[in-house]
Amino acid sequence: MKDSTQTAELPALRYCIALLRLMRPFQWWKNGFVFIGLFFGHGWNDPVLVEQAIACAVAFCFISSSVYVLNDVIDREADRLHPKKRNRPLASGKVSPRGATLLSLGLWLTGIAIAYTVSWGALGLVIIYSFMNMAYSWRLKHVVIVDAFVIAAGFILRVLAGTWAIGIPPSQWLMLCTIMVTLFLAFAKRRAEFLVMEETNEQGRKVLSQYTPELLDNLISITAASTILSYSLYTTNPDTIRIHQTANLIMTVPLVTYGIFRYMYLLHKWKAGENPAQELLGDKHMVATAIVWIALTVWLIS
Repeated sequence: MKDSTQTAELPALRYCIALLRLMRPFQWWKNGFVFIGLFFGHGWNDPVLVEQAIACAVAFCFISSSVYVLNDVIDREADRLHPKKRNRPLASGKVSPRGATLLSLGLWLTGIAIAYTVSWGALGLVIIYSFMNMAYSWRLKHVVIVDAFVIAAGFILRVLAGTWAIGIPPSQWLMLCTIMVTLFLAFAKRRAEFLVMEETNEQGRKVLSQYTPELLDNLISITAASTILSYSLYTTNPDTIRIHQTANLIMTVPLVTYGIFRYMYLLHKWKAGENPAQELLGDKHMVATAIVWIALTVWLIS
């Protein structure tokens, strides 16, 4: 299939929808990590902090979409061999590489401009995020274990954008929790891809050849236990109790533990985990757990 496509013949609305699909707005939920510091740092009563956090989240939405589009440009030939990815706008020929590249550049410049209005720190973080993910798209996603750490680093940068970049001191325990839970999700995603590859006999991403099911299961178990432990220690930390003026945040630990265990069940029983957002929203147990955790946490720290 040639890269040049009949995009000009597509109705304008269908072409815009194809461009929107390239941006992957369903992945913007990840930028909600920007608000973790605002929530746990009791900054929601400060309109300036709220405005800055929202601006940072929007900047990350544009920057992350820019990276997704660029990644699809690079991977378009490999995506055409994948049973699901071949339907993506670039792989299917609905959008040309040139059009996608211009879209990626436009999104990147917009994200940079928004971050600049917040602070120099926010600008620096989104620039680091964008170049780190460019390196991920070109090379690092093919390096075993490093690929997962790059994903985790992206979430850490989001948390820092919603804390350090807008003047909220970042909690070391929350940073540790973020690292552990994102590593857990990254390794679970690789395990799900492994399961799909074994079931369909289709060629998966290159880095999977360097993993084994046993290694991934061990890494998932380690990061799952570390997530539960680090969150538990956060809830009992004297600084946490002082800031939130309650020692009862430990009541939320069983919910986090159940959520982790449920996710592992979905991974091994139903081969879920390839798309964390879809699995979280598609399982009523996960949705209910998340709602109860949010409600209980808000009640305890408000």
